[in-house]
Amino acid sequence: MQGLIFDIEEFAVYDGPGIRTAVFFKGCPLRCNWCHNPEGLLPRPQRVVSSLCMHCGKCREVCPTPGHCTACGRCAQVCPRNCIRIAGKYWTSDELAAKLLANAPLLKMNGGGITFSGGECSLQSDFILEVRPKLGDLHCAIETCGHTDPSQFCHLITAMDLVLFDIKHTDPVIHKQYTGMDNHLIRQNLNTLIASGIPFIARIPVIPGVNDTEENLTETAHWLAGAFNLIMVELLPYNKAAGAKYQSVGMTYAPIFDEAKEPRLLTEPFALYNIPVKIL
Repeated sequence: MQGLIFDIEEFAVYDGPGIRTAVFFKGCPLRCNWCHNPEGLLPRPQRVVSSLCMHCGKCREVCPTPGHCTACGRCAQVCPRNCIRIAGKYWTSDELAAKLLANAPLLKMNGGGITFSGGECSLQSDFILEVRPKLGDLHCAIETCGHTDPSQFCHLITAMDLVLFDIKHTDPVIHKQYTGMDNHLIRQNLNTLIASGIPFIARIPVIPGVNDTEENLTETAHWLAGAFNLIMVELLPYNKAAGAKYQSVGMTYAPIFDEAKEPRLLTEPFALYNIPVKIL
C-alpha cells in the first residue's frame, strides 16, 4: 500500500509523550475555521508557492498543463529561488517504516515514539495498519479529529498505544458552523474510545469566542467524566499565525471569529470533575 504524506517532523515534542516523529497525512473531512495546516486538507498532492516568489515565469515555461496544476513537480525543479514545493508524497509502508525506525533508539531513550497525524490520519487507516507491525515495540499514537468511519476508527485505535482525540465543540450546530460538519460521529467515536480502555488525551484547540465559554468547557468535561483511560485534557490556545500558509496554496484565510481576542483558558470546569488539565 501507499500513503500520502505532506510532512514528517522529527524531534516533535507536542504530539504525545517524549520526543517523537510526527507523520502528517494529507486529507481532512473537516474545514476548521482556524486550521493552520491548509496544505493538509486536500487528499492529493498540491503545489505550494513561497511568498519569496519573484514571478519570473520559469515555472510556466515547463508546465505541461497550463492553468490546471497536476502537481507534477516540474515547476519546483526549475524555480531559481526554490520557492516551489509539492506538498504530498506517496510512501510505501516499507519506505515509511524504514524512515521511522532510523531514530528508534533515540525515541525510545527519551520516552517517545511515533505519532500519526494530519490532516486526518484515519482517512488512511489501512495504510497505517500496514505500517504499524513493521515498527515493532515503538510507542505509536494517532492524533484524530474523530470524524471518521466508526469501524475503521475501532480497528485503528486498537493498534495504538495512545490516542490524541481532538474535541472542538460540544454543540452540533456550532460545531458545523465552524468546521463544516456536526459532531455526532465524533461523539460516537469518542464513546467507543472511552469504552475501549485505550489510553487517550483529549485535546481542545481553544478558539476565542467559539469554544472558550464556561458552558462549553463544562459540557466537554461532562463528556469525559469517569473515563478511566483518560490521561489528561490539553488546552491548545489559538495559533495567531494560523493564516500564514494559506496564500501559498492559493487559499484565503477568513476566520469568522475575532482572532485578535485572547482565548479564555479555563481549567476550572475540568477540576470540578477531577480531570487533569494542561495548557500547551
